[in-house]
Amino acid sequence: MTATSFNPIQMQQTALTSNNQPLTLKQGQVFQGTIKQLYPDQMAEIQVGHQKFIAKLEVPLKAGDAHFFQVTGTSPQTEVKVVTGPMAQTASQSQQINQLLESMNLPKTAEMQQLLAHFMKEQLPISKEQLMQAEMWLKALPEGVTKMDALQAIQKMVELKMPMTNDVFQALISGQKTTGMTSVMENFTQLLAKDIALPENLKQNLMQQVQVIAKPFEVETGGLVLAKSIQILTNNAASMSEKIQAMNILKEAGILPQQATLQNWSSLSSLKSIQPNQLQQAGQVIQMILTAQPDNTKQLVDQLKLWTANQSLLTNEQKQQINQFIDRFNKLPATKQTLEIFAKQMQEQLIKAFVANSSERLFTQDANALSVKDHLLSLLKHEATTPLQNEVFMRNLMKNSVESPQSMIQQIVTQADAHVQNSMNSKAMEHALKTVLKNLGVSYEAALSNKSADLQQIAHQLKPQLHTLLQETHVTPQLKEAAEMLMARMNGMQLASGENGHQHQLIMQVPLEFFGRKMDATLQWNGRMKEDGKIDANYARILFYLQMESMKETVIDMQVQNRVVSVTVFNENNDIIPLAEPLKAVLKKGLAEKEYQLSGVFIKQFEKAQPERTPVVEQQEEHSGVDLRI
Repeated sequence: MTATSFNPIQMQQTALTSNNQPLTLKQGQVFQGTIKQLYPDQMAEIQVGHQKFIAKLEVPLKAGDAHFFQVTGTSPQTEVKVVTGPMAQTASQSQQINQLLESMNLPKTAEMQQLLAHFMKEQLPISKEQLMQAEMWLKALPEGVTKMDALQAIQKMVELKMPMTNDVFQALISGQKTTGMTSVMENFTQLLAKDIALPENLKQNLMQQVQVIAKPFEVETGGLVLAKSIQILTNNAASMSEKIQAMNILKEAGILPQQATLQNWSSLSSLKSIQPNQLQQAGQVIQMILTAQPDNTKQLVDQLKLWTANQSLLTNEQKQQINQFIDRFNKLPATKQTLEIFAKQMQEQLIKAFVANSSERLFTQDANALSVKDHLLSLLKHEATTPLQNEVFMRNLMKNSVESPQSMIQQIVTQADAHVQNSMNSKAMEHALKTVLKNLGVSYEAALSNKSADLQQIAHQLKPQLHTLLQETHVTPQLKEAAEMLMARMNGMQLASGENGHQHQLIMQVPLEFFGRKMDATLQWNGRMKEDGKIDANYARILFYLQMESMKETVIDMQVQNRVVSVTVFNENNDIIPLAEPLKAVLKKGLAEKEYQLSGVFIKQFEKAQPERTPVVEQQEEHSGVDLRI
């Protein structure tokens, strides 16, 4: 495939790096430059590519000649020595390389020649030590890694002054891949499941986390099971047997206390005074009513109406009903007894409302980043819970429900699964990507520097747990290798991402699994930042690399120029053309709502990949500028 790859954006960045960044020289590095001007005291102006600098020469040279130079000192001034004699204008690239190999006493291997040819072409300087290390990597490339992939990784290490270590090299190699993340995850999971040497606690935490990543919609499915179970408990037409089954499944998940009965399962308890600025979860609304003073009902009513008005997960009709209910209470004499009755009835109203909205607002959150299930759990548990705790409750509920022998519970799970599948839309995909990336913990190191970060949530992510695993002494070589491969993938995303002035590039590899179907998804975003440090939404290029069971390899190339969007879809299957036609109108409408204009959607087949060529034998008719620079 040559239609699209990481190269277009990467090479664009390389050009920016070469032309815009000042030339910095380090001792030992080799570059080719031309003597432009000679000054007294053996000082000379040397041109390297598009840039010039003043250096002190060890021996007198002639203006106009091109040489390979090596940096011998940088302080207090740059000092260079000549590595090769003057280069003839007609000398071929292979002749120049051979002359440099002999002068620097470098091995004349095919790998070394490829390295020098690549760095001469890219006008990048490199030291002898870096060349020797890079040659070793080229000689022992992992399976499936081409020499061009390796050369680009080495180039990035030199350009960005990264440590020339094997860990960084392997991470960059992994970061350039657009496939295989799912198989790496699967291999690690299988080896982890079979392992008997790891501490049980670490193994269980890791197993739980890989399951979370493999099932990005499990929490939402659990929310529907929760809502249906509550609906059965509050339904007067449901049989006693059905209500007991629904109550027991909530008990097993830790949502209801073990001592709960059909008569008191929603009883109010564990009173806690709530301040108005803490009023977020629906359960806190009930707590505020219970702890209110009878002589302070006016302020209570105002706070309840404000919370109701701002609650986006309630419909306008539900808000109207709740406000009418609040007004009726406000006309009653204010006593502790009326407050308790009001709290009980308000709880019932809110439970009924959120249960009714659980299906329609499946992937929706309110202004406090709370979902319908978060509010329902707060109404049942009568205490503030964190989103992380709520996810645990939902996963426990799903685990117990799936394993339940009761046919009614199985039917609830089947219906919930079907509803989630039928609700797949852009919000669902956004949710899945966010869920997987958050739980992978790709950027957890950056999150640690955030003072407001939830450290407990960060500790549950996969990457920090992999760090712990790799430090264990009781880990099999196979599992350790699988963990290192997975870690390299995640590190590669960070290393492949980066910024160059106003230009930014972001790489994300996401292993996705939807209802038993697995796919690799890689997102590459390239854009620029405005002066205020925010992303410029008017210009961007976004590449999606997808490996899907039915459509196989698919690449979507989306380009944004001055808020005009063009989309090109690459796929070998021509049958997708009629399927795509009705979706264009939806895409055009959706973009227009965000103030973007769709210029066109184009569907093409991949171009046939050209065989990789060794660049050593290229002839260089003209010799100007730099062939090897820092």
